[in-house]
Amino acid sequence: MANLFVLLGLIGYVVGRRRMLAASILTPSPARRERLALDRFSPESRGFTLCLLSITVPTAVGLLAKETAVMLPLYALLVEWMLFHFRTSTDRRDWRIIGSFLFVLVLPMVIGLGWLLPSLLKPATWATRDFTMGMRLLSETRVIVDYIRWTLLPTLNALSFYHDDFRVSTGLLSPWGTLACLAFLVALVALMLWLRTRQPLAALGIALFLGCQLLTGTVLPLELIYEHRNYFASFGLLLTIMPLLAVSRPLSFARSRQVLLGGLLLCWATLTALTAYAWGSPLRLAENLASRAPQSPRAQYELGRTYIIYSKYDPSSPFTQLAYAPLERSAALPNSSILPEQALIFMNSRMHLALKDTWWDSLITKLKAHAPGVQDESSLGALTQCARDEQCDLPKQRMVDAYHAALSHPNPSSRLLAMYGDYAWNVLGNRTLGEQMTVEAMRNGPNEPAYRITLIRMMVAQGQRVEADEQLRELEQLNIGGRLDSDMANLKKLFGAQ
Repeated sequence: MANLFVLLGLIGYVVGRRRMLAASILTPSPARRERLALDRFSPESRGFTLCLLSITVPTAVGLLAKETAVMLPLYALLVEWMLFHFRTSTDRRDWRIIGSFLFVLVLPMVIGLGWLLPSLLKPATWATRDFTMGMRLLSETRVIVDYIRWTLLPTLNALSFYHDDFRVSTGLLSPWGTLACLAFLVALVALMLWLRTRQPLAALGIALFLGCQLLTGTVLPLELIYEHRNYFASFGLLLTIMPLLAVSRPLSFARSRQVLLGGLLLCWATLTALTAYAWGSPLRLAENLASRAPQSPRAQYELGRTYIIYSKYDPSSPFTQLAYAPLERSAALPNSSILPEQALIFMNSRMHLALKDTWWDSLITKLKAHAPGVQDESSLGALTQCARDEQCDLPKQRMVDAYHAALSHPNPSSRLLAMYGDYAWNVLGNRTLGEQMTVEAMRNGPNEPAYRITLIRMMVAQGQRVEADEQLRELEQLNIGGRLDSDMANLKKLFGAQ
């Protein structure tokens, strides 16, 4: 939906620019042109207004659907650079267009970077990832080149959700493909500049593809692969190759280009049909993705998880036995998280089956070996909730050992601290430890109201009314725009019940 608004915005911008140029061409005399320029309702002014509205209104509306709509002003800038050159019909520089992009694109970008950069430079921001900002930027050179290959020449193994077996780049030559991909991207930019005056649509396609990567392929601490939102980037690649391959016969190698285009269309259609068939069933999709990515821990885990869902936690279900093999295979793969061990423990505990010591040993060893990531924290959270809801009878000492292993690394996340506080309070019955962990979580994440709300409830439960009142006043400072009105009302009811 967001990309629909992006496309509508670009169409409106192009229409507006063409109206501006047509109005200038049709003006009969310089004097008449000057009078029309002063008239805000002249055809040229209406064209400029359409341009301005087309890069602001669709952006604002599209953001309600997805954050990728924020890229519309950048795409419009690239269209202007490639096709209209910031010029009027008389080849003079159009300062209205330049000024609008300074206001709509450059100014918000500078403000946004100023807001984001301080947090991005903090080590804690990257604590839940197995890479730093520098390693991410190096790795993304390979990822972007891979996306070009996967889009234009896809294979079954490449068309997978899961690429967690991807090796992170730690230097230009580690692996050596990092330098090679960086050189390829530099060459691609040079090709774009060369095509700009010769094949502007092909150059625009390259620019749109590379521009799309600026949001999700640079400094934001997202996953290295999978979160790139390449819908519009794919359109950019197609815009590049179509003018080069869909040519008439008088051009050189026309027949070869047409045959290549036909082969690509056949390949794309076949793989789309196979993928659509796999999507027809959750089980078939999970089995298909696991076969496409046999070395991906996530793909194997999702297959096991799907078998668990189909088993409905029935020990006699045939899917129950099927779940063990992919989950244990996932747990044994290099760089896997604790997701598969958590799933095995969760499944057997829910079905009141024996828990293997090897599962616990593997889970705790992994948590000791590296700082827990998002998947590890989610796994501990799932086990904690299952134990708190009394659906899982988990050995308490094993859970405590797991939390101690996860917290043994520097700068533990607020989320991890809060989860241990939850487990200590609700499962261990250790209120002192539960409150202590929640206080630490709140200090690490002072702008997250959930931790303070939990702390207030703990204080009220222990009769610490004065301290709870103080925290409630602090919470009121976070109630921006009334977003915490419901929570505040519930807490005040809790105060009144005491």
